[in-house]
Amino acid sequence: MEKHIVEILSIKEVTHDVKSFRFRKPQGYRFNPGQATEVSVNKPGWEDERRPFTFTSLNDEPTLEFTIKRYSDHKGVTDKIHQLVPGDQLIIRDVWGAIEYNGPGYFIAGGAGITPFIAILRQLKRDGQTAGNVLFFSNKTAFDVILEKELYDILGSDAHFILTKNDTPGYEHGYINKAFLDSNATNLSKRFYVCGPDKMIKDVTGALEQMGVEPDAVVFEK
Repeated sequence: MEKHIVEILSIKEVTHDVKSFRFRKPQGYRFNPGQATEVSVNKPGWEDERRPFTFTSLNDEPTLEFTIKRYSDHKGVTDKIHQLVPGDQLIIRDVWGAIEYNGPGYFIAGGAGITPFIAILRQLKRDGQTAGNVLFFSNKTAFDVILEKELYDILGSDAHFILTKNDTPGYEHGYINKAFLDSNATNLSKRFYVCGPDKMIKDVTGALEQMGVEPDAVVFEK
């Protein structure tokens, strides 16, 4: 497996526990929007602690970007990455991932599961092909929503932000379950792109199966 050491150029705060990191891009390094790579921190003792992260930049940009949520309760890789500063280095590897755009559909995301869809939606906006796509993005509170303004700019009223914990004006409240999908995902001939915590993926793909959605119309990281 090929490894590249990349230097952090800039870091941007996105939410209280999410940051975007921009890196130097290795020459000839390419990916499809929605794909990921395994990342580790280039510091002693951390080089082999690998975690998957999705690219949130686009191929024609001169830099790479990851948008990473910090899980500080276990002092692991995301916690370490959030302590890095410009000039620090990460190690990235080969590109992989099953989530790719394959026609208009419903994007169903939970929390940091939005990251594969960020690159896909940014590319669609650049290509003028956002029409017919709908986002259902579930988070605990309004403070947890990653890139809310940008996602709204891309999709307008087809961007739906659902909160599970707080009932906040301007947001939908509840869970993305079968009842929600029955009411909101009415065109079952479209694609369904699903990414989030394992339990959410299991629940949503199970609900879609019950609704009669064809298995090959459901795109998720298996």
